[in-house]
Amino acid sequence: MMSFTAVLLALAAPAILADPRALVDAVNGVAESTSLSAFHELLGSEPHIAGTDGDRRQVERLATAFREMGLDVEVHRIAPYLTKPVEASLEIVRGDLPIPEGGRRGVLTLDLRERNLLEDPATEHPELTYGWNAYSGSGDVTAGVVYANYGRREDFAKLKEWGVSCQGKIVLARYGGNFRGYKAKFAEEAGAAGLIIYTDPGDTGFTKGPTWPDGGWSNDTCIQRGSLLTLPWPGDPLTPGREATTDAVREDLAALGLPHIPVQPIGYAAAERIIARMKGREVPEESWRGGVRQPYRLEGGDALLVHLVVKQERFIGETANVVATLRGATRPDEWVIVGCHHDAWGFGAADPLAGTMVLMESARAFAEAARSGIRPDRSIVFAAWGAEEFGIIGSTEWVESRRSELERGAVAYVNLDMASMGDRLGVGCSPSLQPLVEAATKLAISPFDDEPAFKAWSSSAEPKERVKLFGDLGGGSDHVGFWCHAGVPSLSLGAHGSRGNSYHSNYDTIAWYRKTVGEDYRSSLLVTRVCNAFVAACANGSLWPDDPASVIASTIRLAREAKARCGHVAIAAEVDSVIASFEALVEPGAETSRLLGEIRNAGRNDELATQAIRAIRSAWLDDSGVPGRRWFRNTFAATDRFSGYAPAMLPLLTEAIEDGDLEAAGAAAARYRAIAERIGIALARVNQAGRVSPSQADPALDK
Repeated sequence: MMSFTAVLLALAAPAILADPRALVDAVNGVAESTSLSAFHELLGSEPHIAGTDGDRRQVERLATAFREMGLDVEVHRIAPYLTKPVEASLEIVRGDLPIPEGGRRGVLTLDLRERNLLEDPATEHPELTYGWNAYSGSGDVTAGVVYANYGRREDFAKLKEWGVSCQGKIVLARYGGNFRGYKAKFAEEAGAAGLIIYTDPGDTGFTKGPTWPDGGWSNDTCIQRGSLLTLPWPGDPLTPGREATTDAVREDLAALGLPHIPVQPIGYAAAERIIARMKGREVPEESWRGGVRQPYRLEGGDALLVHLVVKQERFIGETANVVATLRGATRPDEWVIVGCHHDAWGFGAADPLAGTMVLMESARAFAEAARSGIRPDRSIVFAAWGAEEFGIIGSTEWVESRRSELERGAVAYVNLDMASMGDRLGVGCSPSLQPLVEAATKLAISPFDDEPAFKAWSSSAEPKERVKLFGDLGGGSDHVGFWCHAGVPSLSLGAHGSRGNSYHSNYDTIAWYRKTVGEDYRSSLLVTRVCNAFVAACANGSLWPDDPASVIASTIRLAREAKARCGHVAIAAEVDSVIASFEALVEPGAETSRLLGEIRNAGRNDELATQAIRAIRSAWLDDSGVPGRRWFRNTFAATDRFSGYAPAMLPLLTEAIEDGDLEAAGAAAARYRAIAERIGIALARVNQAGRVSPSQADPALDK
């Protein structure tokens, strides 16, 4: 078997991956499954919802663990606008109802929490909550029912087309297809008086396989909790663009678009009791049918009424980011940042701890290497973010508090949310990082295929099926502040494919994780090694890892994909002008990438090249942002405005195409042509200098 160093030399792309061999060997020699398991048990020992006592204890556990590694630790405290459940109930009050034992005639109370399991004693923990959606409106509503499929924008459009009114009704929608907050937003816009969101067995339940505790899939009482925020910015709802300190200037709460209607999540046992009593038309399209063993109908009919009560308290709370730094030996003011959130809706064994334990093990490995005398050139920042589940709050507040420093000194950001969930490695990343990510992934995986923990994984599928590179990076987790606001190239790293789902439920326990994902922690060890290889390359390369040719090629690809969705001739012509402006950069971009490769191979820290990389990054940043969403300053990528999770690539252009707005398309095309011009200037200065030296640095590039 080849040594790890030999594989590094054989597989690494020489133009991108400099010589971090000693560092990679050291950190990946330290990483081990037993340590990952120990971090998992430490951090998954109790429920820790943001703003609670459990959350405060989690912050203390993280800070102590980082300090024991010998890292410099900052507990970055923030005061965001949070919410907590006070009371909730859901009843069927009219319909074909039996009289439950001890119940009232004509009333059937539905369960709002998971049943406790003898097989998993953690499910009896007294601090576990009933199912709830953060930032729901408070209310007491009795109304008829309308079924809205996934509650997407297009689903409500279909209901209108079919003559079904949601006015004054309680909408029943299944999870999936978009962010839950948009289900509430669209339901409220349609006139609904309330919303019930349920986990459908056709998506994650018994139709997929055995359910918990026999298997990993959602059983009939499994409930997905989660936030409903859909503001034009992530982070604290009241302090967009500025840090949520205790004395921060806050927005007028009345002017924010927080939900007004009550919203309640339930499991599919409770949902089936409602669906079984609906008497309206059956759904006209097969895609609207889920896995409940009842006819799916659009309306409940006059005989079916549902009584929904939700009461929540909204307040200025407290949580914290725990930020640990390994100071770089020669370039300490340049940072490689690795992060994952620490808050959860319960124990959080999968979300987030399948990533947080990787973060901790990576930090331990780099700290051990530093103690042995192998220290990275650049600083590495290991960050456990607070209140991500409420709306990507902790990381956003940290980015907003030091945006100019990040634009100047952040090399890359690696996000590890829920990162080790199976054997199929997947990466979403900024295009400028793609060559380095691919090289680091290959060198991290190949040397260990013969280890006992990896043999089954190695033989389970062909390599092309185990590794999926690359996906576009958009919304959904803590990379958003770095990538979409500050323009820091980012990587979302994870391995998936386990047979099950406990997402945001009380069943997200260590027992569930070990039975469903595996007791050997090989998934988390795999991700740790890939993370370490990438971080080591970023921390020790002579230049930042950006590849201009990849950015140009991705821009052309995305613009062509956007044009293919365009049915307007004049708008298509505007897109063509953008494509042409970036096609003109293909040859100079390739030359710049070649020259940067020569500089990296020579191990030179060239100031003109660094300035050019910064200039290309900043070319995409615009303080006017995406129309209607000024916080999203990176005109290359934003979150999708209607789904919340999906990426919106080249958002100025793609949103104009979606709206059929020629004027907006023209303005967008002009802005992208200007970006191409700025990038062209940066490329030309590097290419004209050829084999540049530090004395040739050009101050104009650093603006």
